[in-house]
Amino acid sequence: MANFLRLAVWKFASCDGCQLTLLDCEDELLALAEAVDLAYFPEASSKMAQGPYDLSLVEGSITTAHDAQRIRDVRAQSKHVVTIGACATSGGIQALRNFADVGDFVAAVYARPDYIDTLETSTPISAHVTVDFELQGCPVDKRQLLEVIGAFLTNRKPVIPEYSVCFECKRRGNICVMVKGEPCLGPVTHAGCGAICPAYRRACYGCFGPMEAPNLPALSEEWRQMGAAKGQIRDVLRTFYGWSDPFRRESNAHDN
Repeated sequence: MANFLRLAVWKFASCDGCQLTLLDCEDELLALAEAVDLAYFPEASSKMAQGPYDLSLVEGSITTAHDAQRIRDVRAQSKHVVTIGACATSGGIQALRNFADVGDFVAAVYARPDYIDTLETSTPISAHVTVDFELQGCPVDKRQLLEVIGAFLTNRKPVIPEYSVCFECKRRGNICVMVKGEPCLGPVTHAGCGAICPAYRRACYGCFGPMEAPNLPALSEEWRQMGAAKGQIRDVLRTFYGWSDPFRRESNAHDN
């Protein structure tokens, strides 16, 4: 198959895990390389071809004024922009700064905080430019990532389930951890991980973000009846997707 889609992969504030997921496609990577031109992917190649690009995959959140300008440049030279991962789709773990004074964090971490030039918030890519599709996960699931790339290759809508982790638990035959008395975010968390944590008798901690229309107040009340304190509910909701709208609203309701 001839190359016909020019692909670029961009990194902003993140750990690189979602980019590594693409490299971890292993058996599918050779077929993918035949279908796309990896025009710009510093994590994988020294090739730095100029735009325009047919598809840009963007990892990471916006935390500096420089990156706010850079993502606008990426958008300008990309036909389609797809954000991948918790950081790019909701601000990521670094969005914990959004609930506090970022100056306190900078002073605590850096010996010379006066050298640090950062924004007060960590925000998703969609807060700065138009995004064509968002793929959740920390990191993203490689099967879902390949589905998204394949969808843009064939000019169709990606088929990504919108239901919760509970469906994946049922399919694996997992015993519900909440039935055993352990608070779990699975009922409100987007599917994609394959329910790996409940499969090992651990509660879901929401690394794939909110599912479509999650009922967070109902889950919080269930947790409360199981003995969870308000601070515990708040902290769990803010771990991976705390700046997403539904998790932020519910965590704020447990902020005191």
